[in-house]
Amino acid sequence: MPPLSRPRRIVGVSLKMYFGLQNTMSYIRGVYQLDGEAWNARVDLFVIPDFVTLMESARILESSHVMLGAQDTFWEDKGAYTGEVSPLVLQQAGAKIVEIGHAERRAIFGETDELVAKKAGAAARNGLIPLVCIGERTRHSIASAAVGMAVEECRPQVASVLAAVPDDVEVILAYEPVWAIGASAPADPDHVVNVTKELRKLTAGRKGLTRIVYGGSAGPGTFAKIAEGVDGLFLGRFAHDINNLKRVIEEVGGA
Repeated sequence: MPPLSRPRRIVGVSLKMYFGLQNTMSYIRGVYQLDGEAWNARVDLFVIPDFVTLMESARILESSHVMLGAQDTFWEDKGAYTGEVSPLVLQQAGAKIVEIGHAERRAIFGETDELVAKKAGAAARNGLIPLVCIGERTRHSIASAAVGMAVEECRPQVASVLAAVPDDVEVILAYEPVWAIGASAPADPDHVVNVTKELRKLTAGRKGLTRIVYGGSAGPGTFAKIAEGVDGLFLGRFAHDINNLKRVIEEVGGA
């Protein structure tokens, strides 16, 4: 694929449920301070705090280029769904992106491809960018077979989402091999590049922007090794230190 046809690079971080209120606000202010750096012209940045801090985070980030995300959504806009969070309300609260289908939600809460697709459709319907986590559960020892098996496991995850969202909306696919999440090192670069190249073929012909990011123990040095296959990184606990986040963004912007 010619370099000029590739989308803008993108880096994001999810705070999951690690931070309390004050720590979250401090972190969001730190992210705000990163806005205006030289890499802004080359890299999009998003941050995903918890639901409770969304509105205050939106207020802090309002005058920045940083995109605010939410960690999940429900598939209906309103109704008798106690404890769920409406995609309409997320959009009204200032979210631009919503993370859907993380491996934790698939494993702990039993979310299926069908459910993830419904949530992606609801997000798109309300003007939110679906950030859909995909990835194979098992690590295969034979490299040549591992790529094919990973692609086949990811294929229905991608296809169900693309069928549920309009063809012209933006979608971000976060390739996160389940076995690499929380591991001591990210997946092998060749594996990531080969899998994401195949996943990109599944999105060929879409009118809307489709970006692919890698997540799964990503950190310094990760992007340069896999840039041929991905448009950026989706970071976890490593980036909960704002200086680490800045370091990775600079690497992505300069790679």
